[in-house]
Amino acid sequence: MSKAFTRETGTDDDLDDEIDEIDALPAGTKNYITPEGMARLQAEFARLHQVERPEVVATVSWAAGNGDRSENGDYIYGKRRLREIDRRMRFLRKRMEIAEIVDPARQTNRRQVFFGATVRYINPRDEEKTIRIVGVDEARSDLGEVSWISPIARALLKGREGDEVEVRTPKGVEKIEIVKIEY
Repeated sequence: MSKAFTRETGTDDDLDDEIDEIDALPAGTKNYITPEGMARLQAEFARLHQVERPEVVATVSWAAGNGDRSENGDYIYGKRRLREIDRRMRFLRKRMEIAEIVDPARQTNRRQVFFGATVRYINPRDEEKTIRIVGVDEARSDLGEVSWISPIARALLKGREGDEVEVRTPKGVEKIEIVKIEY
């Protein structure tokens, strides 16, 4: 059989499919995002489109003019980096198209935990922790921001100050107490 009719594994197309599957939202959920999160996605898209991509295109164009492309590292790396940038831009564009912006500042019921709330709670080890419930695309655990579909956020949603809620963790079910809710 001709090689033209076979598909080799490990191609960039396979990688694209895997990335799309990994980053897919759970079925039936909306892509909620805060205005700040949307601004970060838009800024990243603009930076990729207006700064990084043109720089890489210029490098690839220069490298292509140097002759043999099969052993030209600048050309090979540049083409690979260009595919990565285009893949990320496609992902960001799709996410921004389906995003539903929810402004926590407009929340009228501030006594209950909803999307965008900053919640302070105490765990069974008497450790006080603070998290902010945000969208899937903007969660940054190092800053205490968790996705609204994470186990901790799901347990806290619709809770009130003083409520004890149960969180499923790898070690089992833990009870945590909501201390303060802010928007």
